[in-house]
This record gives sequence, structure tokens and C-alpha cells, in this order.
Amino acid sequence: MGALDAHAARVAAGAVIEFRPTGSSMVPLIRSRQLVTVAPVDPARLEVGDIVLARVAGSTYLHLVSAIQADTARVQISNNRGRVNGWTGFARVFGICTAVDGVPRPRVAGKVRAGVHKNVGGSP
Repeated sequence: MGALDAHAARVAAGAVIEFRPTGSSMVPLIRSRQLVTVAPVDPARLEVGDIVLARVAGSTYLHLVSAIQADTARVQISNNRGRVNGWTGFARVFGICTAVDGVPRPRVAGKVRAGVHKNVGGSP
């Protein structure tokens, strides 16, 4: 189980967390080791361009929603460099990135799932 899997489990349980992901696939939206805040999400409210914590084909990613099929309740996940990771069901979309280095992400209002609890310890 990798670090993103552990973060996904905590978010799925209702926690709002902060952590510092590594890698360059989301530059310039998220640079390696920038502090991100991720909250549980209502997947039915997602839009293309949202950054989500999701499981796709056995791997967990903090990547972009690049397409949505509401009728089949699934989203396509891609990085910010044009690589498509694949489609996943709403049940495997755990959270939405609400801030990067303390700067709120656009269009997040109304997407955070009700009944969440504030940061129960991230890995900053």
C-alpha cells in the first residue's frame, strides 16, 4: 500500500487531509512537494478540470478529471501533461483538492461531501 492509498483511505473515511505529493505530472498546477489539501468529494458534482484523489486500474492518483460520463457514474482521470490514466467509477473518487500551498482551488464550493471532519493529521 503506497502513501496515496493511505491518504485515500483517510479521505474516504471523512477526513480532510494535507500532504505533499511528489512528481511532475501535475506541473504547473501542483509542483512536487507542494502542500495540498484534499477533502472528501461528492463525485456527482465534479467538473472537468477538478483535481481529485482517485483509484484507476489499481493505482491511486492525485490527477485531473478530464471527462465525465454522468449516466454511467464514472470519470476519466488524466495528468496535466496529456496522459490519460483511464476511467473509474464515482465510488473510487475519494477526494477533491481544495487548496495548493494554502491557495484555494477554483470551483470547489459545493463539491465537498457533507459530514467531513477537519484535518486529522496529514503528512506535510
